[in-house]
Amino acid sequence: MLSHWLLDTETFVAPDSLSTFQQHIPLDWISQVLKQTDKASIRKRKLPAELVVWLVVAMGLFRDRPISDVVEKLDLTLTETLGDTVVPSAIPQARQRLSSEPLEALFNLCATHWTQQEDSSDTWNGLRLFSVDGTQFRTADTPALSEHFHYIKHSKTRHTEYPIVRMCALSSLRSRLIHRVAFGPSYQGEVSYAKGLSEYVSDNSLTIFDRCYLSAELLINWRLRHPASHWMVPIKGNTQYTIIETYSDYDFKVEMKVSAHARKLDPSLPEHWQARLVLYPEPMGPGKIRGLLCSLEDTKAFNTRDILDVYFERWEIENSYGEIKHQMLEDSILLRSQTVEGIKQELWGILLAYNLVRVEISRIAKEANVSPLRISFVMALRDIQDEILWCAIASPGSIPKKLKAMREKVKRYILPEKRKRPKSRTVRISKTRYTIQSKHA
Repeated sequence: MLSHWLLDTETFVAPDSLSTFQQHIPLDWISQVLKQTDKASIRKRKLPAELVVWLVVAMGLFRDRPISDVVEKLDLTLTETLGDTVVPSAIPQARQRLSSEPLEALFNLCATHWTQQEDSSDTWNGLRLFSVDGTQFRTADTPALSEHFHYIKHSKTRHTEYPIVRMCALSSLRSRLIHRVAFGPSYQGEVSYAKGLSEYVSDNSLTIFDRCYLSAELLINWRLRHPASHWMVPIKGNTQYTIIETYSDYDFKVEMKVSAHARKLDPSLPEHWQARLVLYPEPMGPGKIRGLLCSLEDTKAFNTRDILDVYFERWEIENSYGEIKHQMLEDSILLRSQTVEGIKQELWGILLAYNLVRVEISRIAKEANVSPLRISFVMALRDIQDEILWCAIASPGSIPKKLKAMREKVKRYILPEKRKRPKSRTVRISKTRYTIQSKHA
């Protein structure tokens, strides 16, 4: 019988090629989420659930390689004595058996541990720093994916070329580790997804939002859920407010009206709400004044200069999305998977892979005594990819030395100190090597 020749999954150990990250994701964690989601391998298979988890993570690290090649290069298959390996058709079947639930549970479990280990002491004026922002991913244009994720409409007769997955993430501001993520169909707005992230914010924290999150419903309830937490968001051009107290020429306490629509959605909201408004000159627009709202009401504990300094750090989460899309996914126009469950699973794998790289960068930065943001992500990613492939053919005893050498090598890629953002935000053209034809509804 074939099972006679296969390894028992109870004694499964991650392949040596994955030892770079095995210390970050212990097998016990994988076993825990597989049991929790009822996906543990009962029968002995060439691709047991434990290996499929690593395969999905590796898909995020090696976007330039076919999935079958990832399986082969990383030696992610169990083989019988005759040397027969898994056939390509078994890979999507194994992914389908696994589903996306274990990857989501593993991401959340790992994120909880990693963020606590790496950045719990990284604070600003006694507050832990978070950032919330959104992004989008394109999927293949299939009936099933378009029905579930939908297109984003530009007008009544025009929409995006491909179905869109909308994502919103809660991240540590200075390590760029992602704490929690909410994603799904594009017809649901970023603010709606952000509401689901509020329960994961700790007390004594400051969360910096992008402009589109200026919502009385979101921000009032954000503070109600965590009274000791704070938020900060730039104002919109049409934001209406009344100054009720003046702290300085650029610092005020203001009152705003809660819209009738917001109060209809949440009858518990008051008719008016208050916040602190800090104004600042637009760097690239002489004479123009911009502003930000925040819940930092104590003017002695939080002065204007400190508030502006930390506000301009908010761009870090956008850099995180750039690292994922441009560096990890190599500007690929579409996600690989062809099914709804496959897309969800793939995204959780990509997010796990990103956080894995970020954890390694964080520990390299600690050894080098610099900020994690001064370690080049692209150079760290390339070295990690090289070392994983090298470990696939190396003897286990030599791997610790190679990992130590890798960290020393990455230290040479320390970037100079970051300057304050010199100009206002601009919209970049989406990069793709393919010609995109517009599609009409």
